[in-house]
Amino acid sequence: MKKLVIAYSGGLDTSYCAVSLSKHFEVHAVSVNTGGFTKKEIGHIEDNAYKMGVSTYKNIDAVATFYQKVVKYLIFGNVLKNNTYPLSVSAERIIQAIEIVEYAKSIDAEYIAHGSTGAGNDQVRFDMIFQTLAPNIQIITPIRDEQLTRQEEINYLKENGIDMSWEKAKYSINKGLWGTSVGGSETLTSNKPLPDEAYPSQIKHAEEEKVKLSFEKGELIAINGIENDPEINIEALNTIASAYAIGRDIHVGDTIVGIKGRVGFEAAAALITIKAHHLLEKHTLTKWQLQHKEYIASFYGMHLHEGQYLDPVMRDMEAFLESSQDKVSGDVTVSLKPYHFTLDGISSKHDLMNAKFGSYGEESKGWTADEAKGFIKILGNQNKIYQQVNSN
Repeated sequence: MKKLVIAYSGGLDTSYCAVSLSKHFEVHAVSVNTGGFTKKEIGHIEDNAYKMGVSTYKNIDAVATFYQKVVKYLIFGNVLKNNTYPLSVSAERIIQAIEIVEYAKSIDAEYIAHGSTGAGNDQVRFDMIFQTLAPNIQIITPIRDEQLTRQEEINYLKENGIDMSWEKAKYSINKGLWGTSVGGSETLTSNKPLPDEAYPSQIKHAEEEKVKLSFEKGELIAINGIENDPEINIEALNTIASAYAIGRDIHVGDTIVGIKGRVGFEAAAALITIKAHHLLEKHTLTKWQLQHKEYIASFYGMHLHEGQYLDPVMRDMEAFLESSQDKVSGDVTVSLKPYHFTLDGISSKHDLMNAKFGSYGEESKGWTADEAKGFIKILGNQNKIYQQVNSN
């Protein structure tokens, strides 16, 4: 039987794929951990994979890879899609697809499968990565191709002796390093909010707590003075901040397939890190760096969301973003409170708000009054000329 690698999550769709494809292929199930999985959960997924008839199961730990290849640049760019969403799930899918296709090539698989439907973004991300990195490997997508309903999948699995609890949860939860997506009946509407119980983290602390975040060249290197790898710090910050139910929101955006989509999310660490990092940048970057970073980061986030990660323009933008972080080092103090946080201030040797050059609105030390008058006169020349020429 020919080798086939399947992107396996353990849910209903990928379980159907595993059972049906195992009748025709030597199926190798692969799941990629980009954060959010415990060892117990991974073990449970592995046990179920073998029940579905797969030949092998492999879990790839890609948390550090996910940070280094994607999350780092989302922080450098302060990327929030539509000024709201930190690209939690869409960013993960890119790395998952790359890891899966590289594994498929390593075992000389001729086929690769995923459980995406024909109505979402993930089909685009997976297919584009697979086609680009392994054009000779054929892609198989049973759910999309057969247009199966959820009940048809359940009936098929039962007919094949797989009678597990497939009742659809009221809310679908997808956890990862950079946030958790939350979907439910409310997110299929335009007017209903998600209820409090839909979010995975609930209020545990009511007292305000201050946290010091330390950045070096744009990367989160320490929390409260304790240094660690940035991805570990992100996980630690999420544990601290999620106890305040921070980071909840609903994102509305344009999908790759052209329809509007609405999804809830909880991303305490992502939102705090981005906002704290942005505040530090306001103090340490010039106004032109900040201006050009903003639109480049917007393009970077959009291209990533659309599955264009492998286009060389992404490496070009990453080079710019990384270069911009040379002086983005220092500490940011954040106050955590129930459901929200505030940024208290920063401390950095690169702080451009340096008193020796003057204090805004108070005192100028680098120019005289006459120099200010001359500067303003020349600065206004273009507007004065336009108004006088067009005064009629």
